[in-house]
Amino acid sequence: MENSSRYPVAGVEALDRRFTYKIGNAPIERLATGFGWVEGPVYFGDSGCLLFSDIPNNRIYRWLESDGKLGIYRSPSNYANGNTRDRAGRLVSCEHLRRVTRTELDGNITVLADRYEGKRLSSPNDVIVTSDGAVWFTDPGYGIDSDYEGIKQEAELPRAVYRLDPSGSLTVVADDFVRPNGLAMSPDESRLYVVDSGITDGGPSHIRQFNVVDGRLKNGSVFADDFAPGFADGLRVDVHGNIWCSMGWADPAEDGVRCYSADGALIGKIHLPETCANVCFGGRRKNRLFMAASTSIYAVCLNTTGI
Repeated sequence: MENSSRYPVAGVEALDRRFTYKIGNAPIERLATGFGWVEGPVYFGDSGCLLFSDIPNNRIYRWLESDGKLGIYRSPSNYANGNTRDRAGRLVSCEHLRRVTRTELDGNITVLADRYEGKRLSSPNDVIVTSDGAVWFTDPGYGIDSDYEGIKQEAELPRAVYRLDPSGSLTVVADDFVRPNGLAMSPDESRLYVVDSGITDGGPSHIRQFNVVDGRLKNGSVFADDFAPGFADGLRVDVHGNIWCSMGWADPAEDGVRCYSADGALIGKIHLPETCANVCFGGRRKNRLFMAASTSIYAVCLNTTGI
Protein backbone atom coordinates (compact mmCIF):
# COMPACT_ATOMS: atom_id res chain seq x y z
CA MET A 1 0.00 0.00 0.00
CA GLU A 2 1.27 3.44 -0.90
CA ASN A 3 0.50 6.25 1.51
CA SER A 4 -2.93 7.67 0.75
CA SER A 5 -2.44 10.90 -1.20
CA ARG A 6 -5.85 12.27 -2.14
CA TYR A 7 -7.61 14.43 0.41
CA PRO A 8 -9.96 14.15 2.14
CA VAL A 9 -8.64 10.76 3.24
CA ALA A 10 -11.17 8.05 2.43
CA GLY A 11 -9.77 5.35 4.72
CA VAL A 12 -11.14 6.91 7.92
CA GLU A 13 -14.90 6.36 7.92
CA ALA A 14 -17.46 8.04 10.18
CA LEU A 15 -20.52 5.91 10.95
CA ASP A 16 -22.05 8.21 13.55
CA ARG A 17 -22.10 11.97 14.01
CA ARG A 18 -20.26 11.49 17.29
CA PHE A 19 -17.22 10.37 15.31
CA THR A 20 -15.47 13.72 14.95
CA TYR A 21 -11.92 12.38 15.02
CA LYS A 22 -11.10 12.25 11.31
CA ILE A 23 -8.64 14.84 9.99
CA GLY A 24 -9.26 15.26 6.28
CA ASN A 25 -5.65 15.90 5.27
CA ALA A 26 -3.98 13.39 7.60
CA PRO A 27 -2.86 10.41 5.49
CA ILE A 28 -2.86 6.78 6.53
CA GLU A 29 0.84 5.98 6.26
CA ARG A 30 2.63 2.66 6.02
CA LEU A 31 5.73 3.23 8.13
CA ALA A 32 7.44 -0.13 7.75
CA THR A 33 6.73 -3.50 6.17
CA GLY A 34 8.20 -6.93 5.47
CA PHE A 35 7.60 -8.56 8.86
CA GLY A 36 6.09 -11.94 9.78
CA TRP A 37 3.31 -10.91 12.18
CA VAL A 38 3.54 -7.59 14.01
CA GLU A 39 2.04 -6.99 17.44
CA GLY A 40 2.35 -5.04 20.67
CA PRO A 41 3.09 -1.45 19.55
CA VAL A 42 4.11 0.95 22.33
CA TYR A 43 5.28 4.54 21.96
CA PHE A 44 8.15 6.10 23.94
CA GLY A 45 7.67 9.86 23.92
CA ASP A 46 10.95 10.74 25.59
CA SER A 47 12.94 9.05 22.82
CA GLY A 48 10.42 9.59 20.03
CA CYS A 49 10.24 5.96 19.02
CA LEU A 50 7.79 3.13 18.53
CA LEU A 51 8.61 -0.37 19.72
CA PHE A 52 6.71 -3.33 18.31
CA SER A 53 7.01 -7.11 18.21
CA ASP A 54 7.49 -9.35 15.19
CA ILE A 55 6.48 -12.54 16.94
CA PRO A 56 7.44 -15.34 14.52
CA ASN A 57 10.80 -13.69 13.82
CA ASN A 58 11.42 -13.46 17.58
CA ARG A 59 12.30 -9.75 17.60
CA ILE A 60 11.26 -6.39 18.96
CA TYR A 61 11.86 -3.55 16.52
CA ARG A 62 12.34 0.18 17.12
CA TRP A 63 11.08 2.78 14.64
CA LEU A 64 12.31 6.37 15.07
CA GLU A 65 9.73 9.08 14.44
CA SER A 66 12.34 11.73 13.65
CA ASP A 67 13.73 10.09 10.51
CA GLY A 68 11.78 6.85 10.02
CA LYS A 69 14.81 4.66 10.63
CA LEU A 70 14.09 1.09 11.67
CA GLY A 71 16.33 -1.08 13.81
CA ILE A 72 16.25 -4.15 16.01
CA TYR A 73 15.67 -3.33 19.67
CA ARG A 74 15.89 -6.90 20.99
CA SER A 75 16.67 -10.23 19.34
CA PRO A 76 15.80 -12.79 20.45
CA SER A 77 12.77 -11.39 22.23
CA ASN A 78 11.48 -14.67 23.71
CA TYR A 79 8.68 -14.34 21.14
CA ALA A 80 7.39 -11.16 22.76
CA ASN A 81 3.82 -10.22 21.94
CA GLY A 82 2.12 -7.35 23.80
CA ASN A 83 4.12 -4.43 25.19
CA THR A 84 3.33 -1.45 27.34
CA ARG A 85 5.09 1.08 29.51
CA ASP A 86 4.78 1.50 33.27
CA ARG A 87 4.59 4.81 35.16
CA ALA A 88 8.37 4.80 35.64
CA GLY A 89 8.93 4.63 31.88
CA ARG A 90 9.98 1.00 31.78
CA LEU A 91 9.03 -1.46 29.05
CA VAL A 92 6.73 -4.29 30.19
CA SER A 93 6.39 -7.22 27.79
CA CYS A 94 4.37 -10.39 27.45
CA GLU A 95 6.62 -13.16 26.16
CA HIS A 96 5.27 -16.32 24.55
CA LEU A 97 8.07 -18.19 26.28
CA ARG A 98 5.79 -18.20 29.30
CA ARG A 99 6.57 -15.03 31.22
CA VAL A 100 5.93 -11.30 31.74
CA THR A 101 9.04 -9.16 32.01
CA ARG A 102 10.09 -5.58 32.72
CA THR A 103 13.08 -3.93 31.11
CA GLU A 104 14.73 -1.73 33.70
CA LEU A 105 16.10 1.70 32.81
CA ASP A 106 19.63 0.27 32.84
CA GLY A 107 18.62 -2.44 30.34
CA ASN A 108 18.46 -5.34 32.76
CA ILE A 109 15.40 -7.60 32.52
CA THR A 110 13.27 -8.47 35.54
CA VAL A 111 10.84 -11.38 35.42
CA LEU A 112 7.55 -10.13 36.87
CA ALA A 113 5.54 -13.33 36.50
CA ASP A 114 6.14 -16.78 35.06
CA ARG A 115 4.15 -19.05 37.36
CA TYR A 116 0.85 -19.11 39.16
CA GLU A 117 0.45 -21.41 42.16
CA GLY A 118 3.60 -23.25 41.12
CA LYS A 119 2.50 -23.91 37.54
CA ARG A 120 3.92 -22.23 34.45
CA LEU A 121 1.99 -19.58 32.58
CA SER A 122 1.15 -20.59 29.02
CA SER A 123 2.02 -17.61 26.79
CA PRO A 124 1.11 -14.15 28.10
CA ASN A 125 -0.39 -12.06 25.33
CA ASP A 126 -1.30 -8.45 26.14
CA VAL A 127 -0.58 -6.19 29.10
CA ILE A 128 -1.41 -2.85 30.71
CA VAL A 129 -0.15 -1.08 33.83
CA THR A 130 -2.54 1.01 35.90
CA SER A 131 -1.78 4.11 37.95
CA ASP A 132 -1.40 2.09 41.17
CA GLY A 133 1.43 0.10 39.59
CA ALA A 134 -0.58 -3.09 39.09
CA VAL A 135 0.17 -5.13 35.96
CA TRP A 136 -2.84 -6.68 34.22
CA PHE A 137 -2.27 -9.28 31.50
CA THR A 138 -4.01 -12.00 29.54
CA ASP A 139 -2.86 -15.55 28.89
CA PRO A 140 -4.81 -17.20 26.03
CA GLY A 141 -2.17 -19.80 25.22
CA TYR A 142 -1.67 -19.05 21.52
CA GLY A 143 2.12 -19.11 21.81
CA ILE A 144 2.28 -22.77 22.85
CA ASP A 145 -0.14 -23.99 20.17
CA SER A 146 2.63 -24.36 17.56
CA ASP A 147 6.30 -23.71 16.86
CA TYR A 148 5.52 -20.60 14.80
CA GLU A 149 4.97 -17.96 17.51
CA GLY A 150 6.77 -19.78 20.28
CA ILE A 151 7.40 -23.39 21.21
CA LYS A 152 4.68 -26.03 21.06
CA GLN A 153 4.09 -27.22 24.62
CA GLU A 154 1.36 -28.39 26.94
CA ALA A 155 -0.60 -25.91 29.04
CA GLU A 156 -0.36 -26.22 32.81
CA LEU A 157 -2.98 -23.60 33.65
CA PRO A 158 -6.42 -22.60 32.34
CA ARG A 159 -6.61 -19.53 30.10
CA ALA A 160 -7.18 -16.46 32.24
CA VAL A 161 -6.82 -12.75 32.94
CA TYR A 162 -4.31 -11.93 35.69
CA ARG A 163 -3.50 -8.99 37.96
CA LEU A 164 -0.03 -8.62 39.45
CA ASP A 165 -0.22 -6.43 42.52
CA PRO A 166 2.67 -4.02 43.20
CA SER A 167 3.41 -6.21 46.24
CA GLY A 168 4.18 -9.08 43.85
CA SER A 169 1.00 -11.06 44.52
CA LEU A 170 -0.46 -12.62 41.35
CA THR A 171 -4.18 -13.32 41.17
CA VAL A 172 -6.63 -14.60 38.55
CA VAL A 173 -9.28 -11.93 38.02
CA ALA A 174 -11.23 -13.75 35.28
CA ASP A 175 -11.14 -17.38 34.19
CA ASP A 176 -14.29 -17.74 32.08
CA PHE A 177 -12.81 -16.68 28.72
CA VAL A 178 -12.16 -19.06 25.84
CA ARG A 179 -9.21 -16.96 24.59
CA PRO A 180 -8.65 -13.77 26.63
CA ASN A 181 -6.74 -11.42 24.37
CA GLY A 182 -6.35 -7.62 24.26
CA LEU A 183 -7.26 -5.50 27.28
CA ALA A 184 -7.56 -1.82 28.17
CA MET A 185 -8.84 0.43 30.96
CA SER A 186 -11.29 3.30 30.78
CA PRO A 187 -9.75 6.75 31.41
CA ASP A 188 -10.72 6.71 35.09
CA GLU A 189 -9.68 3.05 35.48
CA SER A 190 -13.14 2.09 36.73
CA ARG A 191 -13.82 -0.24 33.80
CA LEU A 192 -11.76 -2.96 32.16
CA TYR A 193 -12.32 -4.09 28.57
CA VAL A 194 -11.13 -7.55 27.50
CA VAL A 195 -11.31 -9.18 24.08
CA ASP A 196 -12.35 -12.82 23.82
CA SER A 197 -11.03 -14.14 20.50
CA GLY A 198 -12.39 -17.60 21.27
CA ILE A 199 -13.89 -17.86 17.79
CA THR A 200 -10.56 -19.45 16.86
CA ASP A 201 -11.73 -22.39 19.01
CA GLY A 202 -15.43 -22.30 18.19
CA GLY A 203 -16.16 -19.79 20.96
CA PRO A 204 -17.19 -16.13 21.11
CA SER A 205 -15.88 -13.14 19.19
CA HIS A 206 -16.58 -10.13 21.36
CA ILE A 207 -15.34 -7.53 23.83
CA ARG A 208 -16.45 -7.80 27.44
CA GLN A 209 -16.47 -5.05 30.06
CA PHE A 210 -16.13 -5.21 33.85
CA ASN A 211 -16.35 -2.81 36.74
CA VAL A 212 -13.03 -2.62 38.59
CA VAL A 213 -13.42 -2.47 42.36
CA ASP A 214 -10.38 -2.75 44.64
CA GLY A 215 -8.44 -4.72 42.03
CA ARG A 216 -11.28 -7.14 41.36
CA LEU A 217 -13.70 -7.45 38.46
CA LYS A 218 -17.47 -7.24 38.90
CA ASN A 219 -20.62 -7.07 36.78
CA GLY A 220 -19.15 -8.51 33.61
CA SER A 221 -21.14 -8.03 30.41
CA VAL A 222 -20.68 -8.07 26.64
CA PHE A 223 -19.64 -4.64 25.38
CA ALA A 224 -19.50 -5.34 21.61
CA ASP A 225 -20.20 -8.58 19.78
CA ASP A 226 -20.51 -7.72 16.10
CA PHE A 227 -17.14 -9.10 14.96
CA ALA A 228 -17.90 -12.65 13.75
CA PRO A 229 -16.79 -14.28 11.50
CA GLY A 230 -13.70 -12.13 12.16
CA PHE A 231 -12.46 -10.96 15.54
CA ALA A 232 -10.81 -8.15 17.44
CA ASP A 233 -7.40 -8.60 19.04
CA GLY A 234 -5.78 -5.55 20.70
CA LEU A 235 -7.42 -2.33 21.85
CA ARG A 236 -6.72 1.05 23.42
CA VAL A 237 -8.85 3.87 24.84
CA ASP A 238 -8.77 7.60 24.14
CA VAL A 239 -9.39 10.50 26.51
CA HIS A 240 -13.07 10.60 25.54
CA GLY A 241 -13.57 7.00 26.59
CA ASN A 242 -13.81 5.64 23.04
CA ILE A 243 -12.45 2.14 22.46
CA TRP A 244 -10.20 1.69 19.40
CA CYS A 245 -9.79 -2.00 18.55
CA SER A 246 -8.13 -4.00 15.80
CA MET A 247 -10.25 -5.96 13.34
CA GLY A 248 -9.64 -8.69 10.78
CA TRP A 249 -9.55 -12.37 9.83
CA ALA A 250 -12.73 -12.33 7.72
CA ASP A 251 -14.06 -9.84 5.16
CA PRO A 252 -11.11 -7.86 3.72
CA ALA A 253 -13.36 -4.78 3.65
CA GLU A 254 -13.41 -4.95 7.46
CA ASP A 255 -9.63 -5.14 7.91
CA GLY A 256 -8.34 -2.29 10.07
CA VAL A 257 -9.55 -0.59 13.23
CA ARG A 258 -12.96 0.04 14.75
CA CYS A 259 -13.94 2.83 17.13
CA TYR A 260 -16.68 2.24 19.68
CA SER A 261 -18.17 4.90 21.94
CA ALA A 262 -18.19 4.26 25.67
CA ASP A 263 -21.80 3.07 25.40
CA GLY A 264 -20.87 0.36 22.90
CA ALA A 265 -21.95 1.98 19.64
CA LEU A 266 -19.79 1.45 16.57
CA ILE A 267 -19.10 5.03 15.45
CA GLY A 268 -16.12 4.83 13.09
CA LYS A 269 -13.66 2.68 11.17
CA ILE A 270 -10.14 2.91 9.77
CA HIS A 271 -9.65 0.73 6.72
CA LEU A 272 -6.33 -1.01 6.08
CA PRO A 273 -5.19 -3.46 3.38
CA GLU A 274 -4.13 -6.00 6.00
CA THR A 275 -5.63 -7.71 9.05
CA CYS A 276 -4.89 -5.57 12.09
CA ALA A 277 -3.65 -7.09 15.35
CA ASN A 278 -3.07 -4.22 17.77
CA VAL A 279 -2.94 -0.45 18.18
CA CYS A 280 -1.51 2.26 20.39
CA PHE A 281 -1.59 6.04 20.62
CA GLY A 282 1.61 8.02 20.42
CA GLY A 283 3.38 10.88 18.74
CA ARG A 284 4.31 14.21 20.30
CA ARG A 285 0.73 14.97 21.31
CA LYS A 286 -0.55 11.39 21.69
CA ASN A 287 -2.85 11.97 18.72
CA ARG A 288 -1.22 9.52 16.32
CA LEU A 289 -2.71 6.04 16.17
CA PHE A 290 -0.13 3.37 15.37
CA MET A 291 -1.53 0.13 13.94
CA ALA A 292 0.26 -3.22 13.83
CA ALA A 293 -1.31 -5.00 10.87
CA SER A 294 -0.02 -8.38 9.73
CA THR A 295 3.25 -7.60 7.90
CA SER A 296 3.26 -3.80 8.32
CA ILE A 297 3.07 -0.86 10.71
CA TYR A 298 0.62 1.93 9.79
CA ALA A 299 -0.17 5.29 11.41
CA VAL A 300 -2.72 8.08 11.14
CA CYS A 301 -3.20 11.32 13.05
CA LEU A 302 -6.61 11.79 14.66
CA ASN A 303 -8.51 14.55 16.37
CA THR A 304 -8.27 12.81 19.73
CA THR A 305 -5.53 11.63 22.08
CA GLY A 306 -4.84 8.38 23.88
CA ILE A 307 -4.87 8.08 27.64
